[in-house]
Amino acid sequence: MIKSMTGYGKANLSKNLREYQIEIKSVNHRYLDISVKMPRKLSYLEEVIKKEISTKVKRGKIDVFITFENNSAEGKEININAELAKMYIDQLKELAEKENILADIQVTEISKFPDVLNIQNNQEDETIKDELLEVTKNAVENLVQMRQVEGKQIATDLLERLENIQTKVNEISKLSTGLIEEYIVKLEERIKQILKDQEIDQSRLAQEVVIYADKCSIQEEVTRLNSHISQFKTMLDSDEAIGKKLDFIIQEMNRETNTIGSKANNLDITNSVIDMKTEIENIREQVQNIE
Repeated sequence: MIKSMTGYGKANLSKNLREYQIEIKSVNHRYLDISVKMPRKLSYLEEVIKKEISTKVKRGKIDVFITFENNSAEGKEININAELAKMYIDQLKELAEKENILADIQVTEISKFPDVLNIQNNQEDETIKDELLEVTKNAVENLVQMRQVEGKQIATDLLERLENIQTKVNEISKLSTGLIEEYIVKLEERIKQILKDQEIDQSRLAQEVVIYADKCSIQEEVTRLNSHISQFKTMLDSDEAIGKKLDFIIQEMNRETNTIGSKANNLDITNSVIDMKTEIENIREQVQNIE
């Protein structure tokens, strides 16, 4: 079933003093555009997150919001700047000698000085990566489910509108079959009024009828419209991203409808064309929201 491009998915994960939360929002977009906002300590995993999302989502503007609290030792490394610590010690000893102060230098005190100890994130840590992927998959699954629900509603609406168009196409096809006969009667009456008692040239009349029939025939357009409607319905059952294809088909349907409107010299057909164009425009607006 088709999927909407609008949706929302959220997931949480709590494991061994680590808290993850991810929110994913999607709206219409011509292509797939993923934007991720996450703590700097996880920024090295941004491309991993985007790749995971792109396996399930093919179109849309995707905004991802990630929060992460790590109260465990996992993924952390403590680096000691020994050179800087030595410089602090040397300076303290020099100060003690100059001021005749007892130099009681403790390691714990030196460690409190700026930049001596640094806690860094271990980008090689697989545990945090795996856990973040787990919560991402859950959020994406929730997003996809919501997009599927909305897609089902869109499909129902589109099928109803396609049926309305099909009904109008059938009516137009029936009306068009009587246009030539109607034209022959009107043409003969006009010629009789002009020629009065003179004999009508049947060969010339037949030639005019052929020219008119060729000019006003809409059978090709009707056939193509029926084909487009059938293709459209078939695609609505697809699990693939078919929004762009549907947009192309609806453009073709609009073109065939316009051609019918320009050819038909009949008020009922013209009214049916107007109704069809209204439905086609409604479908076109809906198609813009399909993945």
